[in-house]
Amino acid sequence: MMKVKVILSAIALFCVGFVAQAQELKIGYTNVEFIMDLMPEMEQIGADLQDYQTQLQTNIQTKGADFQRQVQSYQQAAQTMTEEARAAKEQELTKLQSDLQKYEQDAQISYQRKLGELLEPVQNKVINAINAVAAENNYTHVFAETAGQAPILLYTKEEDKFTELVLAKLGLQMPTAPTGGQ
Repeated sequence: MMKVKVILSAIALFCVGFVAQAQELKIGYTNVEFIMDLMPEMEQIGADLQDYQTQLQTNIQTKGADFQRQVQSYQQAAQTMTEEARAAKEQELTKLQSDLQKYEQDAQISYQRKLGELLEPVQNKVINAINAVAAENNYTHVFAETAGQAPILLYTKEEDKFTELVLAKLGLQMPTAPTGGQ
């Protein structure tokens, strides 16, 4: 009988502790991409990325045009070339084509690296604001609404205004929804 009382007391303490802990749980969610899009720095980042992309595309087009000129030159002179000269030129053109493809791949990697470089300070600013708002408002967990295009948060009540708190922390205002007056 004494054992049963001890076990029931332990279970009761466990349940009370669990209920107390559950009451302290406060969960928020936000859309990091949405907040970042509202940051004033994003306009300059977009312009810088556009300039960088244009520069990369110009270099690729220049290299591609040079390659095409060399191919046309080879095609015009191929009839008059010796077999060895033709084989050497074809090998040179194959290497140039391979180099051009590698340059295009490197340009994509370079663009992604530049994107990461430019976005990192804004991301850090937003994450720091999220952390500060969570701490100030006693949130125990904060979820991202989406990760890229994939939803993470599948259901929630719309009562939580965590995103608005983060925007306020960053000195930004929530954009007003367009009115549907036709």
